[in-house]
Amino acid sequence: MRLDKFLSNMNIASRSQVKGILKAGRVRVNSKVEVKGDAKIDPEVDCIEFDGVRVFYELYRYFMLYKPQGCVSATKDRLSDTVLDILKEENTDGLFPVGRLDKDTEGLLIITNDGKLAHELLSPAKHVDKKYYVTLDKAIDDESISKIEGGIDIGDDKPCLPCEIEKIESDKVFITIREGRFHQVKRMFAAVGLTVTYLKRISMGAVTLDENLQPGEYRRLTDEEIKSLTNK
Repeated sequence: MRLDKFLSNMNIASRSQVKGILKAGRVRVNSKVEVKGDAKIDPEVDCIEFDGVRVFYELYRYFMLYKPQGCVSATKDRLSDTVLDILKEENTDGLFPVGRLDKDTEGLLIITNDGKLAHELLSPAKHVDKKYYVTLDKAIDDESISKIEGGIDIGDDKPCLPCEIEKIESDKVFITIREGRFHQVKRMFAAVGLTVTYLKRISMGAVTLDENLQPGEYRRLTDEEIKSLTNK
């Protein structure tokens, strides 16, 4: 790997800044100052230091994003801002959102470059819990809750898997599902004559949206959160 690419990938500096950092003698490779960006390194073997501090190679990156309304869960879009636009201060090469939230839905979104993790979290066979806070256009009754929890038909080939609903107020609930069908939560409530007016994902697997994050903010996942998702 080129040294300048490594420094950029590890968020030491942007590609445009790396040249100046190297020219200033702030980078050492195996204890020797290296000023050439095209110098070849093995990030898993060579010792790279920036300002005297070793920079360790990070193969996979994991971020928790509080997705705001108005942006799309994609890597590119010609018409709207994407969730990766929020991470513009990071090196976004290879990053993608794990699953999707509708444009008007907000809440927890995990951003990573770990394809295996994405599969584990999204596969219906894995039954990973996804919990949402839902506001409805009117009160929901016990009969409707029972129908949804039992595995409601939303017009797909198969009914939805059973889920759990926790009633907060007459028109506000938490719902925990284990699938990720197109507009699933909205369609589940629509099947009993209710309209979702506000939808927010608050957890996915063992990771819960950080209450200190505001819409449009993000942070890296902690080591404990990563381990809870990957068993690494």
